Amino acid sequence: MLKTTLKTLLLASTLAGAAGLAQAADITLRATATSNENDEDYDGLVVFKNYVENASNGAIAVELFIGTQLCATGEECLQGVADGSIDVFISTSGGAAGLFPYIQVLDLPYLMSDDRVAETVLSGDFTRELRARALADSGDAIRLMTIGNTGGWRSYANTKGTVHTPADLKGLKMRTVPADLPQQAAMAVGASPTPIPWPELFTSLQTGVVEGTANGITDIMSMKFPDAGLKYLTLDNHSYMGAFWWMSNARFEGLTPEQRQVVVDGFAALQQATFASPKRKSIQAYDDFKAAGGEVYVPTAEEKAAFKEAATPVFDWFKGNVTGGAEVFDQFTAAITKAQAEVDAERAADLN
Repeated sequence: MLKTTLKTLLLASTLAGAAGLAQAADITLRATATSNENDEDYDGLVVFKNYVENASNGAIAVELFIGTQLCATGEECLQGVADGSIDVFISTSGGAAGLFPYIQVLDLPYLMSDDRVAETVLSGDFTRELRARALADSGDAIRLMTIGNTGGWRSYANTKGTVHTPADLKGLKMRTVPADLPQQAAMAVGASPTPIPWPELFTSLQTGVVEGTANGITDIMSMKFPDAGLKYLTLDNHSYMGAFWWMSNARFEGLTPEQRQVVVDGFAALQQATFASPKRKSIQAYDDFKAAGGEVYVPTAEEKAAFKEAATPVFDWFKGNVTGGAEVFDQFTAAITKAQAEVDAERAADLN
């Protein structure tokens, strides 16, 4: 009886509080993700919305637009952020590379060793350095708030057979986005890059237009690619699938100092949610992949070293052909070296 009464009181209090928050809100942030409610981006936005609305005591409301209600492409959405019609938007590196080409540095293969290192890098000064650069390049219109994750790590998957070394990718028709960097990366490991839009990838795998792709397991299973013949996955984890969270700088600077703190802390909570979400979702995704007849292969240290060596020319290409690439590459690799040392020291201390 007491438990029932307490639950009733708690529910009534929560509903009353939510109603109070809604009535008190005098600022509404419009946030959009061109994905769906099964995606890590949505998980992050839900955490952000909950934190900001509660921590601001209802002064700030967050309205979520999932899908293409406000905009359809990265370029269109970022234009909305710049002109103030959209307050918050999440993009992949490819979705924002037209405006900020150097953010593709996260797509360079085999630089970060694992999640702990990646999360340390993206929680530190490297993100702030990218923020300053993006603000300058957008005329102080578009502010990078944080970098999270959207799908774990990219690995090679294909319809033909187990991939142990770059030699096994030779001539394989590898799906890429229509951008220079991923095509250079595919060629470096011996594959034949084939630009295919994401919505067409299932049919392209099914018909043999492409024979492989570089994706995370949650994307592979959400798109049901095993049904199109994708059966072989090599967990080389060659690049971290970064999620770039942008905000209208005018909107951010128009908030009070206290409200800006709430928003910054909200993005910190969002980042942690997107770091965690792929780890949980991948457990079921791997089980489903194997149940669908898929094979998961983990390369040896020597095999992974062979992939890294083959991909090395892409680094020079990036530094020489991407605007701002050389400086951002140096900042990124310096941040990785520092983060790796920190993580190694923490591991050593915890093993004592």
